[in-house]
Amino acid sequence: MAEGLLREMAGDRFEVFSAGTRPVGINPNAVTAMADVGIDISKHRSKSVDEFAGQQFDFIITVCDNAKESCPIFPGSGERIHHSFEDPADFAPIAQPEVFRRVRDDIQNWLSTFVGDAKGA
Repeated sequence: MAEGLLREMAGDRFEVFSAGTRPVGINPNAVTAMADVGIDISKHRSKSVDEFAGQQFDFIITVCDNAKESCPIFPGSGERIHHSFEDPADFAPIAQPEVFRRVRDDIQNWLSTFVGDAKGA
């Protein structure tokens, strides 16, 4: 969700990549939550951070505590930024649609500050 939101919010100001430390596929509830705000992530795929080994980035943003602790070091890469969000997939299936929407909104609010602060990027 963070990748889709940042792509939408920042336009062509950033080249956005997304990966996980334990990729498991795109949760259908995430696709629905994003579609609710007009962003289609149905064609996104779950990628491992290993796919980006050796690449340099201006920002490394982690959005869960596990990723912060196990995210590899990208040599020469820029600023590391962390904000912990709940993992909606950790909730009971019946609660997940609402939690995905809430976490989507939380990420969107947080990213709006990041995008505003990164005006020179």
